[in-house]
Amino acid sequence: MNDSIDTGRLTDLVARLVEAAGKAGADAADAVAVMGRSTSVSVRLGKVESTEAAESDDISLRVFVGRKVASVGATASSDPARLAERAVAMARVSPEDPYQGLADPDRLARTIRDLDLFDPTTVSADELRETALAAEETALAYKGVTNSGGSAASAGLGGLVLATTDGFLGQYVASRFSRSVSVVAGEGTAMERDYDYSSRLYYGELDAPETIGRKAAERAVKRLGARKARTGPVTVVYDPRVARGIAGHIAGAINGASVARKTSFLRDRMGEQVASAAITVTDDPLKLRGQASRPFDGEGVEGQALTMVDRGVLRHWFLSTSVARELGLTTNGRGSRAASSVNPTSTNLAIEPGEVTPQDMIRALKSGFYVTEVFGHGVDMVTGEYSRGASGYWIENGELTWPVSEVTIAGNLKDMFMRMTPASDLDRNFGTAAPTLLVEGMTLAGS
Repeated sequence: MNDSIDTGRLTDLVARLVEAAGKAGADAADAVAVMGRSTSVSVRLGKVESTEAAESDDISLRVFVGRKVASVGATASSDPARLAERAVAMARVSPEDPYQGLADPDRLARTIRDLDLFDPTTVSADELRETALAAEETALAYKGVTNSGGSAASAGLGGLVLATTDGFLGQYVASRFSRSVSVVAGEGTAMERDYDYSSRLYYGELDAPETIGRKAAERAVKRLGARKARTGPVTVVYDPRVARGIAGHIAGAINGASVARKTSFLRDRMGEQVASAAITVTDDPLKLRGQASRPFDGEGVEGQALTMVDRGVLRHWFLSTSVARELGLTTNGRGSRAASSVNPTSTNLAIEPGEVTPQDMIRALKSGFYVTEVFGHGVDMVTGEYSRGASGYWIENGELTWPVSEVTIAGNLKDMFMRMTPASDLDRNFGTAAPTLLVEGMTLAGS
């Protein structure tokens, strides 16, 4: 797979772009090449629905003339001199932005760490097809499964090459493999759907297609006979698949860009207790084989592992250079590159595990709602108001009993974080990871 990316060619191109920008009159510049290669196959009911292959090398040049900035996109065949001249001309007529500029030179990564992100395994389209078919076949053979929503398998890689006029030149490539299947159980108005998937950087670490198919089938069949629960206050237990969304809400609330725009309900809470003492949130861009690892960010800064929330106390925002300057702070290497723009993001984010097992957490409840899926967009990050459609299982006398659907759970994230307890079952094989989470004092709207 690595043979399909000519990183030397792209490295030479971005270096020539920043050199040309300086000659064209830019005070500073950076150039980036974002690379991608992927092959995917999707099947349904034993037949191939699509086979797709994609390749992309997206090039962009960002130039600074004083505090004025402009960006232009390019192809690998673009002439560096002409592109630089156009970018500088655009910058000279742009408004000033006092926060724009390259990262400070002393913040740039000195060496590029090897984080073991690339698996050179080559997977053919035929192998992907057979994998997808095997997952679906296993699921369809499960008693109670009546239809398939489709199965897919993919292999690909992505990477980044970055050069700046301050002398930074670095690159990295990460591989990605995935398998998934979705199935339907039951018939008529009593049908239920569920899915399972596996995504890893290394091909040999994927779950077997038969395992994925069986889990998807078990989930779908278990949901048959779902009904509404009674309206009222409820203790909610989030399955890890859904708890990762709660971790994503925490990440969004402590994103420096949202703080600068005053669109986060935690914007004035630095150094304060924003979650229960049981909650610690970490973020580590340098994790070996991490799904969201990177040896440097979109500005060439090496980020370090941070405890973002320490036993409930907010300690850090996610910061890029421009956002940090706007907030009077220093970047912590969380700038993520999207073509010519840089915005702060989390990397390998995790709500750290607690001590109680999820089984004991459920066993301690007389009643509650175990949530396995949420839907809808009812989250307001300005106020923290949270309202989502949900399905799962009713907890009664410490056990999961009957399936629940067509209900809504509501609360406010500010209160939810303060009433949250993590279980011990954290799976770190996700860019945003969380264990089972218990949240007291929520409201359920049902029958």
